[in-house]
Amino acid sequence: MKKFDIILWDLDDTLLDFAKSESHAIKTCFEHFDLSIQEGMIERYSEINLWHWKKFEKNELGKMDVLHGRFRELFEEYGIKGLSPEEFQLLYQEELGGTYFYNDQSLDLCKKLAKEFDQYIVTNGIVITQTKKLRLSGFDQIMNGIYISELVGYQKPQKEFFEACFEQSKTTDRDKIIIIGDSLTSDMKGGNNAGITTCWYNPKRKKNTEEVRIDYEIDSLGQIENILYFN
Repeated sequence: MKKFDIILWDLDDTLLDFAKSESHAIKTCFEHFDLSIQEGMIERYSEINLWHWKKFEKNELGKMDVLHGRFRELFEEYGIKGLSPEEFQLLYQEELGGTYFYNDQSLDLCKKLAKEFDQYIVTNGIVITQTKKLRLSGFDQIMNGIYISELVGYQKPQKEFFEACFEQSKTTDRDKIIIIGDSLTSDMKGGNNAGITTCWYNPKRKKNTEEVRIDYEIDSLGQIENILYFN
């Protein structure tokens, strides 16, 4: 017997391995502009990017501040001159959207769950990137709906983001909804704000450093089936 009727899936670093896509896209862009990647640069970019997106989650930075600011900071730090962050950003989003890697056979899992659950993507990513990635990966054929912050007008973890999702999907019983994601500040806090059940996808077994309620925790996506049903 099912505990839930609706699953909200985060995309990057949950269903898909974002770190691999990010690394591939960065390398491709640097090759395109005939630039060499210095040691530790990709790891440093990931840190800068994460900082910018967390500011976006808190509504402290706008979308374009994130997209261009992260590369502007990276270029300044590594002394890269004569390259426009805006130009680099455009190519990067194109490459990022065209590269994907599944986590834990996530596509097969979602196909299986689609027989009994309504599933939705909830993401703070960029429309052009996420729509391309979802189409190529096949998730757009499985999901009942896709909610991207850029289109919704709000971002996770804002309550308004989820309210818009619920309104469009005509969802009323929040006890029957679960969100699954890797981010404490975006997915888990967002679930708290929305009043729904949360499941933290935590493959690296990090500690919960945020003041958020976590109802379930998994380190492999396959474990979610043990949570979705009553024993």
